[in-house]
Amino acid sequence: MSSSEQPSQPAGERPEGEAGTGRGEGIPEQAMPGRLRLTIEQASRPMLERLARLPVWLPFLALLLLILGGGLVGGPVGWVMVGIALLFVGWLLYLSWPRLTGVERVMRLAVLLLFLALTIIQLVPR
Repeated sequence: MSSSEQPSQPAGERPEGEAGTGRGEGIPEQAMPGRLRLTIEQASRPMLERLARLPVWLPFLALLLLILGGGLVGGPVGWVMVGIALLFVGWLLYLSWPRLTGVERVMRLAVLLLFLALTIIQLVPR
C-alpha cells in the first residue's frame, strides 16, 4: 500500500484516536432539526411555493428595487424598504442554512451584513 492510499473505514466508525462528542454520536446535527425550525419551515412552505411559481427574475428584481429604492429615497421610507429586503434575505438564509456549504454561508452572511449596514445608514440621520 502506498503512502497516498488510506485504509477504508466501515461506515459509521471513527478512525483510531478520534473521540466522539458524546451527543448523538454518529448522527449529524442537521438530521435532528429543532421544533422551532420545523415550525418555521412548515409556516414558510406556502410562501415558498408561491415564490417558486414566479419567474426566476421577479423576486430578484423586487429585492433589487427595494434596495436601490431605499437607498435613493432615504429617511424612514428608505429604512423600511431596505429593512424589508433585509428580512426577506434573512428569512431565506435561515431556511437554507442547513443545506449550504461553508462558502455559501459566508457569501450569504456577507449579503445579509451589507443589507444590515444599509438599514442602519438609512436609520441614522446624517
